[in-house]
Amino acid sequence: MATPTPDSQDNFDQFDEEEEQQLGGTTSGRKRLFSKELRCMMYGFGDDQNPYTESVDFLEDLVIEFITETTHRAMEVGRTGRVQVEDIIFLVRKDARKYARVKDLLTMNEELKKARKACDEVKYVE
Repeated sequence: MATPTPDSQDNFDQFDEEEEQQLGGTTSGRKRLFSKELRCMMYGFGDDQNPYTESVDFLEDLVIEFITETTHRAMEVGRTGRVQVEDIIFLVRKDARKYARVKDLLTMNEELKKARKACDEVKYVE
């Protein structure tokens, strides 16, 4: 058996930080909300199956910054202090890809609502 060296103790400290980040916490104290989804997306776009934690954290910071900025801008567009779907559509209207994606998601949401309603009606009839 090898005796622990100061370097091996540092490895244990590093493991604790990595484990904490994987469990949803960070050393800065902010909870990681999208880590699992971002890891899957990164893998889907050609990254390693287990991407570096730093890469995932950096990407999550960018996503949260984008969401925050978009929300603040949307709050200023329509009724001040409220975010409505029309405000988001207004903000992305000049970006063809974002606009198309928003329209697709809204259409799919309506179709899902109709399908759920039809399913619920069938349950009540029986």
